[in-house]
Amino acid sequence: MIGAKIRTDWTMDEARAIHALPFPDLIHRAQSLHRTHFDPTAIETASLLSIKTGGCPEDCGYCSQSAHHQTGVKATKLMATDDVLEAARRARDAGAQRFCMGAAWRSPKDRDMDRLCAMVQGVSELGLETCMTLGMLKPDQVARLKAAGLDFYNHNIDTAPDYYREIATTRTMADRLETVEHVRKGGIRVCCGGIVGMGETEEDRIAMLVTLATLPAHPDSVPVNLWNPVEGVPVQETASPIDPFALVRLVALARILMPASVVRLSAGRTGMSDELQALCFLAGANSIFVGDQLLTTGNPASWKDHDLLQRLGMHVAPARPQGSAMAAE
Repeated sequence: MIGAKIRTDWTMDEARAIHALPFPDLIHRAQSLHRTHFDPTAIETASLLSIKTGGCPEDCGYCSQSAHHQTGVKATKLMATDDVLEAARRARDAGAQRFCMGAAWRSPKDRDMDRLCAMVQGVSELGLETCMTLGMLKPDQVARLKAAGLDFYNHNIDTAPDYYREIATTRTMADRLETVEHVRKGGIRVCCGGIVGMGETEEDRIAMLVTLATLPAHPDSVPVNLWNPVEGVPVQETASPIDPFALVRLVALARILMPASVVRLSAGRTGMSDELQALCFLAGANSIFVGDQLLTTGNPASWKDHDLLQRLGMHVAPARPQGSAMAAE
């Protein structure tokens, strides 16, 4: 598989057939591709900070920060730059390589761009990769963030195109994909994935990955979020637990369809056993969030992650040189 072409023309029939392979064959195929593009013993680490919490005008049915839902999350103003930089220092000292900053907005206002750019510049000067998730962006906002040195922009598609209307009504999948394309064309690396366990079908999960794998270029990072129960949001009424092996199959499919992308186990790891996480690593996941908090949800304690990697004979990946390109296109 050395030198295998990175495809962006996958079909649903192909993805279904791969997903349905006998488990040993599926894992072997995923692991073989993983070894072609990455060190299979290395795990990238990132930290996530909510720089503006709650009060979002979007009605995403999974989100505790939506103003449409009664979840007890208090709306806050955009954090001061110095406070963000202090959090970034702590994350760096705790072992994070990338610092992600998230704001509960439909899209940032132009008046906030100076402060956002200052955050990017300051975090970068600390030696960390920078990532932001701020909602939908206009091309000129992308250009400003790029000029400030932003390395990654996260904008998940959340779920499959056909299931999206069950998740949100204040925006569409087309809106999501438009921002992803603005970011890609603007020269910022794309971080784009979704959430599983929200009541979607197996077909929906496969379709979500096919949507990502048929973009003009694969996302550099593909976060796989496992639904966390949240009281007060509509998805809580439709969510259904995902079988652990179904999650591993999905990770393996992501690795096969997007072999040079980093696949991150994101929200939901507090509900995963060590054995399940190890299987996901074997299937091609090679990134995790570190730190006790992800926006408004919990995350495993740092000592637990360190202990797990040590028991598996794995290690934290060395930081990529700042400004480095994707592993492959």
